[in-house]
Amino acid sequence: MSAITVEHLSKRYGRLEALRDVSFEVAAGQTVALLGPNGAGKSTTMELLEGYQAPSGGMARVLGAEPRQAGRAWRARVGLVLQSTSLDAHLTVREALGAFAGLFPDPRPVGEVLELLDLAEEADTRIGQLSGGQRRRVDVGLGIVGRPELLFLDEPTTGLDPLARRQAWTAVESLTAAGTTVLLTTHYLEEAQQLADRVLVLARGQVLADARPDELRRRGARTSIRYPLPPGAPTGDLPAPFAGAVDPARGELAMETTEVTAAIAALGGWAWTHHLDLAGLEVGTPSLEDAYLELIAEPSAGPHPQEVPSHG
Repeated sequence: MSAITVEHLSKRYGRLEALRDVSFEVAAGQTVALLGPNGAGKSTTMELLEGYQAPSGGMARVLGAEPRQAGRAWRARVGLVLQSTSLDAHLTVREALGAFAGLFPDPRPVGEVLELLDLAEEADTRIGQLSGGQRRRVDVGLGIVGRPELLFLDEPTTGLDPLARRQAWTAVESLTAAGTTVLLTTHYLEEAQQLADRVLVLARGQVLADARPDELRRRGARTSIRYPLPPGAPTGDLPAPFAGAVDPARGELAMETTEVTAAIAALGGWAWTHHLDLAGLEVGTPSLEDAYLELIAEPSAGPHPQEVPSHG
C-alpha cells in the first residue's frame, strides 16, 4: 500500500519550471529522504504533497487523497515539521505542545513528547528563551504530537548540534518503528544514511535517482585504494590500473576506481611476483556523499534553464 503516489508531477511559476515530470511512490511505513542542491525542487515537492500549492500538471495522492482537496480528517493524519515556524514567544514548551495536541483526535501525551525529544527540563521554559536547537526540537514535537500516520520533515535538524541531531534521529526512528511513514528533506547526507530506507535525488526539477542508500553509494562512486610501498619495491612493471598511481612524496600507491575487484587482483598478482607483503593496504568504501556529489555533477542531468532557485 502506498502512502504517497506521485505521477508526472510538474510545477511552473509563470515561465519558470520548478518541477518537471516527477514520479515516485512511498510505501506505507517507509522513510524516504529527498536530497538535492538548493533550487532542486525539494521544498516545492513537499509543499505540493502537503497541500500548500497546486500542481501545474500530473497527479499527487497522499494517504489516498488529493492534498489540496483533502479535509480536516485527512489533515489530522498528517504531521508537518516546516523549515521554520512562528510560535508565541510567551508560551511555555508544555503550553505550545498542549495547544497543538488539542487539535487532534488522539494526540500523544505531552509528557511523552517531552521525553521523546529530551525537552522535559525545558517544559516550563518560554519559547522565546530557548536556544535555536531547543526551538527546533519543539518544532519536531509539534509535528508528532498528533500521532501522524505520515510525517513530513523539512530540514528537521538544521541548526542542531551533533548531540541534539542524534537525539532527533532517535525520535524519528522510534516513530518509524511504530509504523509512521516519513518523507524528509535534508542537506545532511549522514542523516539520510541513518534514517532513510530510500533516497530520491532531485536536481533541476527532475528525479536523478531513486534507490536505497547502499545502492546509491555503489552507483558509479569511485573507491579509493592506497598501498604503502615497501622500501625498494619495483614500480616499473605495475599493473595497468596502477599506472601513474605512485605518490613519491608519500611513498605509496594511491588511486580511485569503480573496478575494485579487478584492481585488487592485479595488485595482488604484482605483489606475489615480487614477494611483497600487502600489509597496510587500504580500500576506502565510497560514502553516500561521494555518490551524491558525483550524481548531481553528471552532465547527463543537463542544464535546466528554467530552474527556480528560490524553491529549494
